[in-house]
Amino acid sequence: MSTLTEEQTQKAAALLQAMRTELAKAVVGQTAVIDEVLIGLLAGAHLLLEGVPGLGKTLLVKALAKTFAGDFARIQFTPDLMPSDVIGHTIFDMANNTFVTRRGPVFTHLLLADEINRAPAKTQSALLEAMQEYQVTLEGKANRLPQPFMVLATQNPIEQEGTYPLPEAQLDRFLLKIRIDYPDARDEAALTRAVTERSTGAELAVDRVSTLIGPKHIESLQTAASLVDVDDRVLDYAVNLVRTTRDHNGFSTGAGPRGSIALVRAARGAALLQGRAFVTPDDIKRIALPALRHRVATSPEAEIEGQTADTSLTALLDSVPAPRA
Repeated sequence: MSTLTEEQTQKAAALLQAMRTELAKAVVGQTAVIDEVLIGLLAGAHLLLEGVPGLGKTLLVKALAKTFAGDFARIQFTPDLMPSDVIGHTIFDMANNTFVTRRGPVFTHLLLADEINRAPAKTQSALLEAMQEYQVTLEGKANRLPQPFMVLATQNPIEQEGTYPLPEAQLDRFLLKIRIDYPDARDEAALTRAVTERSTGAELAVDRVSTLIGPKHIESLQTAASLVDVDDRVLDYAVNLVRTTRDHNGFSTGAGPRGSIALVRAARGAALLQGRAFVTPDDIKRIALPALRHRVATSPEAEIEGQTADTSLTALLDSVPAPRA
């Protein structure tokens, strides 16, 4: 299969809409976040979720795993966390006189790396091989990770004391940096009502989320997303956007080639989510902020003027002409 038929496109879009509906049962008022997480899933990529505690990041990942009957594991990153706590280790079994490999929590479909910036670089780097190669090396032997495999890492943008900022090499491995904001008043009221009504718990459960498909179906959806057509002019537009970040006054450091790749990969998922088998310039624009905000560094002059990566990227999007049909 080299191209998507209309029937295949609509079938995939209907399934994605059903997953979106199920996720909305657990995560109230975060429609854009749900869409971006599904886009990351379609791209077979890893995501960085940024937001203050209590906005449903863990709940979102649990709910996503339940929609496709996937395995879920959560690691709370702390300053004393060791690499072996993430990937596993080999121990000597005295009873059987053999070495036994005990796999770490990374061997799962969805891995929630909670507050990843609280662990030192040595532990953070334990994830790099898994994220890039989809395997873990233990005692010289490569162990393949289950498919699909996806790391969803969280970090708190407010608390910086006792944290270890992620190096650029690791940030670049995340396809999208998703910002989770506070819900609006209506959604927050609906969330509060849903949590407190006939319940003594403190958050929504995933019990109401239905399982729609299995892990193999996610791989089929990812294959479908990879077949979404990208016109040469649209691809050139994505590359031009990324190259412009390197000369923009708002940035001291622009995005590298992985930025262009991320734009195209994510835009394919965004198009399929909308029921289209082709990418438009609007798909590139829609995904530009989460795809690029962690790949650029705001210049000191822009910071003094109160500019952020998002505001500078928005200005850049307005200045770079998009191709017309």
